[in-house]
Amino acid sequence: MVGLLGRVTGTIGPGLVGEVIVRIRGGAEHFLAHPAPGTGRIETGTVVTVVEYLPPRTVYVMSAYDN
Repeated sequence: MVGLLGRVTGTIGPGLVGEVIVRIRGGAEHFLAHPAPGTGRIETGTVVTVVEYLPPRTVYVMSAYDN
């Protein structure tokens, strides 16, 4: 899970629990998402990298590309 790319489907930020969709196991699945420490707000549509996975459905993410 760590290192996979996803796309934000619900805004993520400090104090906000967002949502991302990640391609995994031959399909695409939605996960609850928090920003990685030191990361600010991440808007819908942003490509992100999973930096931590907390089973069963929670991930910490950061932007995959500099804006």
